[in-house]
Amino acid sequence: MSLTRKQVGLLALSLLLVFSGSALAQWGQTAGGDIDVERVEIETDDGGTIDGYLYVPDGVSADDPAPGVLAIHGYINSKETQSSFAIEYARRGHVVLAIDQPGHGYSDPPAFSNGWGGPPALEYLADHELVDEDNIGLEGHSMGGWAAVSAAAEHPDSYESVVLVGSSTGSAGAPEGNETFPRNLGVVFADYDEFHWLMWGSATGPATPQSEKLQSVFGTDDGINEGEVYGSVDDGTARALYTPRTTHPGAHHTPSAVSDTVGWTQRTLEGADEEPGDHVWYWKEIGTAIALLGGFLFLVPAGAVLTSREPLADATRTVPDAVTERDRGWYVAALLAAVVPVVLYYPTMLVGSQAMPVTAITPQGETNGIVLWALANVVVIAGLFGLWHRNSGRSLGDERYGLDIGDGAATIAKSLAVAVGVVGGLYVLLWIVDTVFMTDFRAWVLGLKLMSTLHARIFVTYLPAFLAFFVALGVLLHGRLRTPETTRSLPRAMATNAVILTGGFALLLVIQYGTLFATGALAVPITALQTIIAFQFLALLPVIAVVSTYFFHRTGRIWTGAFVNALLITWLIVASQAIHYPF
Repeated sequence: MSLTRKQVGLLALSLLLVFSGSALAQWGQTAGGDIDVERVEIETDDGGTIDGYLYVPDGVSADDPAPGVLAIHGYINSKETQSSFAIEYARRGHVVLAIDQPGHGYSDPPAFSNGWGGPPALEYLADHELVDEDNIGLEGHSMGGWAAVSAAAEHPDSYESVVLVGSSTGSAGAPEGNETFPRNLGVVFADYDEFHWLMWGSATGPATPQSEKLQSVFGTDDGINEGEVYGSVDDGTARALYTPRTTHPGAHHTPSAVSDTVGWTQRTLEGADEEPGDHVWYWKEIGTAIALLGGFLFLVPAGAVLTSREPLADATRTVPDAVTERDRGWYVAALLAAVVPVVLYYPTMLVGSQAMPVTAITPQGETNGIVLWALANVVVIAGLFGLWHRNSGRSLGDERYGLDIGDGAATIAKSLAVAVGVVGGLYVLLWIVDTVFMTDFRAWVLGLKLMSTLHARIFVTYLPAFLAFFVALGVLLHGRLRTPETTRSLPRAMATNAVILTGGFALLLVIQYGTLFATGALAVPITALQTIIAFQFLALLPVIAVVSTYFFHRTGRIWTGAFVNALLITWLIVASQAIHYPF
């Protein structure tokens, strides 16, 4: 096979998106060069380290220190998700430390240790020569708020104010709050925050101002009035509530929430510059999203390059004929393919993350849930496909299934080599972006990060389970559901498979969030975390469908697509999830 002009153009476009998007992201992250962003490493008392970014505005020096802000992300996120706050704080004259919580990003595990990372990070910031040690604010989103409250409790003389974004005092073991602790408390809690029940014990998001827990922290027996300041900034008893019209994960990507958060810190600290009248943080988010799109797009022309060159081209053949028509049986199978994964989703995710033991082999709680979901799907696919295959009277080695191995181990090895080359090429691209621009590939809650040495070790242990899932998925899409129409047309095949894989999750989110926006609570509130994670499924499943379908049409077998998806998705999940085992 040889590359076509279209494939060359696609390769050029993917690289253009990666590097132009990353350049734009760097411009946004540095506010056009007015902010210096540097990596820092913080030592903890137990011998571990916490990774962070330090945002330093122009003009700040040891002779002229600035107010400081400690910004802390929530569960299964990383310091990059705090960039909207960090950028706008720094533009207003604050030195900002954004950390990876323990067990997240590049900080040492386990997760939840060292007060969620808050106390040692505050110690570091207060001792930094560029920071006015008497003028420090704390900001935390979700679980990061618990880290901020823990820092405030452990170092009561090292901060002046706290702002909790989608968070609370006294949750999950965080210190309880009252009308004097934490000092000068701002609460930014979205109208449609999915965790209203966990954070403030309210029945719905809009009912949070009437929460007894929140009222006790504000020192009142009445409902809290949004935007009204209770207490005194000078006395350290100031409190204010802001309720932007967004969701829990939307709070760090909504201009009003960012303005409320930064504004409270401006109000309660001294010495920062006059507040700019605009925001630039979203350019960083737009840039990383463009780069992520380019990175995913890169997989297709990279695959074309590798499968067109000897000896790897020997693992390809023409696409075999379809084994089914788009009849009633096909629609039943497609419906099951869309619905069954969603039916399995909550039970397996909850059981896997909460009941599966955390060990050196299975060290990530939420990844355990995803793995259990994937393996449950393998069992269902194998059972349903087996019934259909038995009734068809065909041989399991029928080449139309895409399961044949051609020259045996050599074909499998070459298929794997293509996949390693494709995903490895994407990894190199991300490494270049990280080195040159200090950004990653990211869109909202979905991020593709470089792996640490520990991540690489964990990657190896989870890879077999995900490979089993993508082999089963390949058989389902290209052995059971491939019709003559989707055999002849690659675009139609991609679109069909993407709809089948994402349709159920799209419906799930419509039901959950339709209920949330109508009533103030999710249809099943206890599943808030898994529902937010489902947004990543909704974004990734079309990519998975396109990759699997493209490589099947390119090679005539399921193997290369399964290998590419397994390597890519295992990497993405492992690098983005929290590590709970104390390595």
